Amino acid sequence: MRIVILCGIAASLPGFAAVHRVVAEHYWHTFSAAHPVLLTVEPGDRIVTKTVDSAGFDFSGVRRTRTHGNPLTGPFFIKGAEKGDTIEVRIDRLRLNRASGYTGYQVGIKDASPAGVKPAADAVYKGYDTLVPWTIDLRRALVRHGRLEFAAQPMLGCMGVAPEGGYSPRSGPTGYWGGNMDYNMVREGATVLLPVFHEGALLFFGDGHALQGDGEAVGSGVETSLDVEVTVGLRKGRALTGPRLETPDWLVSIGGKEGGNLNESVGIAVRDMLQWLTAGHGLGAEEAHLLIGTRGRFDIITLGGNAGLRIPRKDVERLRR
Repeated sequence: MRIVILCGIAASLPGFAAVHRVVAEHYWHTFSAAHPVLLTVEPGDRIVTKTVDSAGFDFSGVRRTRTHGNPLTGPFFIKGAEKGDTIEVRIDRLRLNRASGYTGYQVGIKDASPAGVKPAADAVYKGYDTLVPWTIDLRRALVRHGRLEFAAQPMLGCMGVAPEGGYSPRSGPTGYWGGNMDYNMVREGATVLLPVFHEGALLFFGDGHALQGDGEAVGSGVETSLDVEVTVGLRKGRALTGPRLETPDWLVSIGGKEGGNLNESVGIAVRDMLQWLTAGHGLGAEEAHLLIGTRGRFDIITLGGNAGLRIPRKDVERLRR
């Protein structure tokens, strides 16, 4: 593995966080504590790196993995992180870095196949006739396929930590460790909160999308590689049972379970939000239930079974004790 690291001048000054620039040559298909650490950072440091697309192709079109399956950049070791803590990953910057992407071409609902519509064999990658190509206009930040043209909104489909014990899930499912959430709110300006199960947390991310609608209805976003900048933080003794998301406007509990369904994921999200509002923000139990009932918004994150529950941040801040 070749690792390239460049720290900014702030790294040598007391009271300033470091900026680490790193490019990996090996990418992983599992969230595992067994993988060698790519980079060690302090809380407050910024990581500047790149991800490959879900098939393993990088910004220059070179394939860096042998197979499809959401290759992950990492793991990143965060000093001071211990089991029972929470790490925060603030997404400072996501930028498109190549002029091509691809998606699936049909909605993943039974009996919803478009009659008579099938792309040419090997339209994108050899052996994958269920994918269609998209053009990415880097200058104008647009994605285009035929007559369809939309503003890009880059996001990360995968973000998570090494799970408890020796469990090493692949980068396809979602669970308490994060994983392949495919949530289109995991984008620039958001902060993802993740529980810690191992020393250093061991953070991974990848699976960049140039654009994705709610539900990831065709089984993908506009899959592409990305330039990524994140700042990592640490909340000591703040144990979580699963991933959360904070934005300037929303607090979001993310529900997902390996092999689960939308009903189960909604339940996970609701239980987590009740805990967050009461234990985390001091609301009474009745207030928490009624706030969810009157102000909550549910997101179908993926048709495959991930769900989110959003509460307006201003409401929580007004009520917190």
